[in-house]
Amino acid sequence: MRQFRERFPIFEHTTYLNSCSMGALADEVRASMIGYLDDLERDGSLWATWVSRQDEVRRRLAQVFRTDPTQVAVTASASAAVSSIASAVLTDPRRPRVITTELEFPTVGQIWHARERQGAEVVHIPSTSNLGIDMKALDAAVDDRTAIVSVTHVCYRNGAMTDLAPVIELAHSRGVPVLVDAYQSVGAVPIDFPALGADFLVGGVLKYMLGLPGVGFALASPATVQYVPSITGWFAARDIFAMDIHAYDPAVDARRFEGGTPVVPCLYPAAAGLGLLLEVGLDRAWEHSRRLHEQLRQTVLDIGGTVVTPAEHHGPMLAVEATDDHALVAALEGDRVITSCRDGNLRISPHFYNNADDIEIVGKALQRHRHLLR
Repeated sequence: MRQFRERFPIFEHTTYLNSCSMGALADEVRASMIGYLDDLERDGSLWATWVSRQDEVRRRLAQVFRTDPTQVAVTASASAAVSSIASAVLTDPRRPRVITTELEFPTVGQIWHARERQGAEVVHIPSTSNLGIDMKALDAAVDDRTAIVSVTHVCYRNGAMTDLAPVIELAHSRGVPVLVDAYQSVGAVPIDFPALGADFLVGGVLKYMLGLPGVGFALASPATVQYVPSITGWFAARDIFAMDIHAYDPAVDARRFEGGTPVVPCLYPAAAGLGLLLEVGLDRAWEHSRRLHEQLRQTVLDIGGTVVTPAEHHGPMLAVEATDDHALVAALEGDRVITSCRDGNLRISPHFYNNADDIEIVGKALQRHRHLLR
């Protein structure tokens, strides 16, 4: 992966292992923002360019997930995507129940709980000892009052990756759709959306997808055409140029989950980052990252640290117990090693641009700050 690493200038002076928060900045992603400003300076109004750029992002997302562009909605954030979906699925008073888990990111949990004011009933399924989902509890919770099962793919706190197949199978056996929050896996873990079988999948491009904040997305399977959101915008219309203010005529494909004018400047780096990711290849990137994970886990164990992330089902981030996680992140930053923390754990997240030397460097830094490991 050396030829790709060279396109990320940060590695000239820093060991960057924080892709679970934001991906490292590539030369072409930086150049795309300059290109946006150059286009504005040269041409002024860029309506046609903006629309085509959004469609380019849509096509590249479809390539990443091995699906059709008609199943991709480009949004301003994952929050916007989930809110639109929530407004579509929670419309039947006979089905007020939302089944979610204890592993979710705050955005998802808060959006569902915000719907309690409109009569939603939110049930959190507990985690097992190995940070999976308690399938017996899920089995007992999903009933004919359930509107949707909402589950994270990789937990942002501990890096555990959910086995989605049995969750989706159980929900579908009872006629219940499934939403997957894959923000902590997209761009790192290969996902074939049609093969996955989920009804909805949401995420964003600023982490392993190498873009910048301001672009999220929702994937919606053809089976979801029955769900029409009430949170909407003119880019969600069947014909955005109809300019109709007297009726609501949503798109019949995933675009109905979009909103108003997109965050246009962010579409440029989104397209550039996705283009680079496709050049690398998701399967190739994940295989490389998994080898680094094995090296990293052993390195932590060798210095007496405790790895929270399960070895048997993990995403692209490894969590390590700390006595003071914020102090440990700060100490590592002083060594020019960039990580992050959540819930008392240090988060280390290698991507395809990292290498074995990076893992050795973080290992030596952790050894120096061993007193901050639990």
